[in-house]
Amino acid sequence: MDVKRLPVVCLVATSLLLLPGCLPQEGEEGNQLEESDLTIAMIGEFKFQDTTDPITAHKSTGFHAVKEEFERLHPGVTIDFVIMPWNNYVPNTQAMIAGSQADVYQMPGVNDFAAQGLLEPLQPYIEEDAFDLSVYHDNLVEGWMTFGPEDDDLQIYSLPVLGDGRFIQYDKELFEQWGVEPLSDYPTVEEVMEKAKQMTGENPVTGEQNYGIYFAGTHDTALTATNFMEGFGGEWGTGQRWEEIELNFDSEEMEQALHAMMELSHYMPRSFVNGQGNDRWLTPSNNIAISVNQGNGNMKPIYAQELEDRFPVVQTFKNAEGVGSMFSGSPFAIGETSQNKDLAWEFIKFSSSEYFQRFLWEEWGSTPVIKEAVEWESIQEMELMTPVLEAMTNAVTPRYPWASSQPRYILQAKIEGALTGTLSVEQALKEAQAESTEWIHSR
Repeated sequence: MDVKRLPVVCLVATSLLLLPGCLPQEGEEGNQLEESDLTIAMIGEFKFQDTTDPITAHKSTGFHAVKEEFERLHPGVTIDFVIMPWNNYVPNTQAMIAGSQADVYQMPGVNDFAAQGLLEPLQPYIEEDAFDLSVYHDNLVEGWMTFGPEDDDLQIYSLPVLGDGRFIQYDKELFEQWGVEPLSDYPTVEEVMEKAKQMTGENPVTGEQNYGIYFAGTHDTALTATNFMEGFGGEWGTGQRWEEIELNFDSEEMEQALHAMMELSHYMPRSFVNGQGNDRWLTPSNNIAISVNQGNGNMKPIYAQELEDRFPVVQTFKNAEGVGSMFSGSPFAIGETSQNKDLAWEFIKFSSSEYFQRFLWEEWGSTPVIKEAVEWESIQEMELMTPVLEAMTNAVTPRYPWASSQPRYILQAKIEGALTGTLSVEQALKEAQAESTEWIHSR
């Protein structure tokens, strides 16, 4: 079976198991991909064809436009896109690299992949072309630097493509109805806890049930807890190489963080533990005062509904050095198994162009990673983007090295156990520390 000639959805499926319908059937030539010179693997909700958002009615041009533009700039070259879901993207990507199924990869898990020797170092390409890294926003290139298996110092194995800063957002209208002062631009954990408590219960103006705060009890809760810990002055640990990493998952500050989250759970919809209960957030009928660990995907629905004045953006919790929260977003990397690395490098350079960054922002709402974007009218007309862009530059860098590896999911499971009452705070963190450390030592 020639994997490269299966439909795009099957290219993803074959990395774990073959889904029904992936094998080409007789007479189904139209489902097969034509041979390309370069394949780019993306993650998320991107589409190759044009699409319309069912909520905002915003029409987004598909990645066919990027294909056409790159091929126009490189006559005779053919490129294709493979778009996989976030679910299981780590093993999917691993299998795709092993099978040489793509050349350029969206690579939020760059630390783990570079450590395995699966990515091509980019410094030689940067030096040969004298590529100017100052085109990117401050802190972004450094945030994705990591170690390969033979490196003594942090190296560049990827370059930024999708920006994303974590932030806190609140409902100004609910604050006014409850008579509570707006959040500070850089709120502390204590400030958020105090104000969330004040705005839980029956709204004094509308009579509706309000909740003081929200964070999802699934998926990203480990990262939320880590930011709370930073707000209490703690650090996730030390080291960047796996053999040097020492975790602080059971530190005093992490205990403070999880105890704070346990208390805040009383001011949230009960279904938060299932990642539900916030379906009215960022709508005119919203009933939640504060939401933490928010991302740039909020901007499009807010502006589409003309609610930008109602939902201000403030920064996440910061430590004494003024940094905090996970460095997020995604870079592009070249797979070590790529058969066309020079062309792959040309595409990575192209991804920093005004064309490509405008396309990601204006069509798909992805925060631009290049400095010149602050001058774009489409950015300047959105005042909320100023603190969002600021949030990209004050996250913890380099990125948490465990953020796309098993320790994250171990910590996540233990925190969920504490929030659902099956584990005590102390037991949850003790187990997270022990199991994560064991995984690191055995990898």
